Amino acid sequence: MGETDESRREEIARRSEAWRQRAGNVGRETVSGVPLNLLYTPLDREGADYLRDLGFPGEYPYTRGVHPDMYRGRLWTMRQFAGFGSARDTNRRYHYLLDHGQTGLSVAFDFPTLYGRDSDDERARGEVGKCGVAISSLADMEVLFDGIPLDKVSTSMTINGPASVVWAFYIAAAEKQGVKSDVLRGTIQNDILKEYIAQKSWLFPPEPSMRVITDIMAYSAKHVPKWNTISISGYHIREAGSTAAQELAFTLKDGLTYVESGIKAGLDVDTFAPRLSYFFNSHLDFFEEVAKFRAARRIWAREMKETFGAKDPRSWLLRFHTQTAGCTLTAQQPENNIARTAFQALAAVLGGTQSLHTNSMDETWALPTEKAVLIALRTQQLIAEETGAANVADPLGGSYFVESLTDELERQAYEYFRKIDTLGGMVAAIEHGFPQREIADASYRYQKAVEEGKRTVVGVNRYVVEGEKLEIPLLRIDPEVEQSQCRRLNELRESRDNARVDKALADLRAACSSEDNVMYPILEAVRAYATLGEICGAMKHVFGEYREPPMF
Repeated sequence: MGETDESRREEIARRSEAWRQRAGNVGRETVSGVPLNLLYTPLDREGADYLRDLGFPGEYPYTRGVHPDMYRGRLWTMRQFAGFGSARDTNRRYHYLLDHGQTGLSVAFDFPTLYGRDSDDERARGEVGKCGVAISSLADMEVLFDGIPLDKVSTSMTINGPASVVWAFYIAAAEKQGVKSDVLRGTIQNDILKEYIAQKSWLFPPEPSMRVITDIMAYSAKHVPKWNTISISGYHIREAGSTAAQELAFTLKDGLTYVESGIKAGLDVDTFAPRLSYFFNSHLDFFEEVAKFRAARRIWAREMKETFGAKDPRSWLLRFHTQTAGCTLTAQQPENNIARTAFQALAAVLGGTQSLHTNSMDETWALPTEKAVLIALRTQQLIAEETGAANVADPLGGSYFVESLTDELERQAYEYFRKIDTLGGMVAAIEHGFPQREIADASYRYQKAVEEGKRTVVGVNRYVVEGEKLEIPLLRIDPEVEQSQCRRLNELRESRDNARVDKALADLRAACSSEDNVMYPILEAVRAYATLGEICGAMKHVFGEYREPPMF
């Protein structure tokens, strides 16, 4: 191109400097602290190679998207993260959402379920059904998907420590419907490394946790080939306060660590890598988020092809789900959250997401009401049908600013990779507390900037309405939910074949003590109606429980 000629470059440099002298340049930076120029020109992309760094949508290195026609061929899957109260309560919400145009289900579990405990466990008191749906057995899973044909929907389940058990509940519930596992589509989050870094809902120490994950990958490759066995999650890393570069780096390094573990366990990379997916946060800085998604695709493609030698192009594809940033929602002026969510959702679409969840305006106060969740779903439909954002593949590609920011986030991610490798890899880095400290420091810097007024949060530290009163309805969870759930569990234990349960749990403990794949005995225990707590307890008996070391 003409503008790459030396004389042309010199002219652009001369005129750019003259323009900057006239325009001035007050320092600005992204939400994550990346310094920004006032204007970007071809000079900011010197050394770039279009085919090497960008290419075309659906072609390596996939910077511009994983499908050639992107959303012209098929829109992203529209999901709403839903789960509250009992399985029956949430089942009604699922039918409501599907009736209003949602195209995939996404299950939120309550805290007892996330920690592998039954609803009647003494540590579950007061938490049953509060932050998600209570699922303690196959019987609950059957109710959760009652009337929803599991061969027709794609289901994402945000579960990590007890992911193997909850996934087995789902497979067995499908069997009860007459649906074979080889047609099931969906995702289990199953990202235990992220738990040690950010969300903290672990069960076992890292080594046995990684063993269970590789067992899941092996079982899925053979029996549930359309299922995404890990949704490697940056979402909770960002919610914990990370920067965009930290979310990008720690999430991708987690994913590469799972690949290493699968290969070490004897699996061919191309048998499991195509079923790995990602889950990212879409935060407030619009262009930084778009750049983050594009950098993620390019890094993953290159690492899978060049470092791990994957031959199947499907292994090079970074497919990801996005959720708008819950940590950016404000209790003050909650209607503003509708606008925040719309901007974040648009960034996810322009960044090339494969599925999307939009937060509801009331989620800082409670689980969303039907009206709030419908507005959130309509936000996605407005982007898809009215904005024109879905008409062109990677419409921001080629922007000097977006491409420069993509390059910078990639550079920062690789710098973190080098630091983590120096510490001995991701598991060792977690044990040293490295990513935890980096995130804590970033979170502190952000909060300090907000409190000092250096970063504006509309309705919180600027444009405040004095004497504001909350005027939106909130969803309340009836205490009867917990009592009813505990009664159901007691009835289940009395009516099942307890001898069969005891044998299944003994077989599971034996498998955990050997090198056998644990998914087979887990499924047998689930089919016998052993509970979540009983199954996880049998595994803890062999694997032990993780205790986080003090971090300073």
